[in-house]
Amino acid sequence: MSTLTPQRTAAEPAAPGARTPRRRPRGRAELHPVVWVFVIAVMGFSLIPFYWLVNTSLKKGVSLSQGELFPSQPTFENYAAVFQNAEFLLALRNSVIIAVVTTTVALVLASFAAYALARLKMRRKALILTLVLSVTTFPAIAIAAPLFSIWREIGLYDTLLGLIIPKLTFALPLAIYTLTSFFKEIPRELEESAYMDGATPFTAFRKVILPLAVPGLATTAILVFISVWNEFLLAVTLTTSPEARPVPVAIAFFSGTSEFDQPLGTISAASVIITIPLVVLVLLCQKRIVSGMTAGAVKG
Repeated sequence: MSTLTPQRTAAEPAAPGARTPRRRPRGRAELHPVVWVFVIAVMGFSLIPFYWLVNTSLKKGVSLSQGELFPSQPTFENYAAVFQNAEFLLALRNSVIIAVVTTTVALVLASFAAYALARLKMRRKALILTLVLSVTTFPAIAIAAPLFSIWREIGLYDTLLGLIIPKLTFALPLAIYTLTSFFKEIPRELEESAYMDGATPFTAFRKVILPLAVPGLATTAILVFISVWNEFLLAVTLTTSPEARPVPVAIAFFSGTSEFDQPLGTISAASVIITIPLVVLVLLCQKRIVSGMTAGAVKG
């Protein structure tokens, strides 16, 4: 007759001196070393060009042609020269105006269009979204020459408005697509409750939906702002004077102190100056960017 060996239950205490295994805290999965190597490689690939840009901006004269990893005699003369350049400051103002106006108009128009696509029942909604998003993949070089001719005829060439309109054409589809995915995740019951309280559709949209859509709006605003700020092709095609040039084009027109002087140091310094605000903006708003981009990715 076999005897049954009693098994220890979860409620029984462990034997004295026995080592109990530590439980790994939830949500803290250990990454494989190969993954860390890959992450470090990607970070180095992304940061080394920016470091070299900063390194070059701190050099002057003969040291610009020397491939030193660290500048032997760092100087901020290039930054001082950039801020003393009146055309650069004017171009910086133009870029701020163009980017802010384009981002604001794109958010206002895209919020209405995205809300309609997310809530209204219409046929071929997926096809409409596909056509909207396909505009962002259209090459800008294909419309640069026709816009050049049309803008000269109607008086929009070399004006800030002449830059805002085509930039808005490419920014608006991206904003609509991003906000549509976000609006779909907001429960309809919230709007129905507002309707029962006597709210109109516009009041429900303004007082109920928009406050909940702040992460998506912030994400879309940052993406549109960066896209408009860095755009170069249309800006260089549709402007010819410093009064209308944005800052990427103004940097391309930097000249040296003489005919044979390469303005590499001042170009690098100006590039660092216009890049740092974008980096700071992304770092400050990275949580909203991630939450806004992932809000419409998973349907819960």
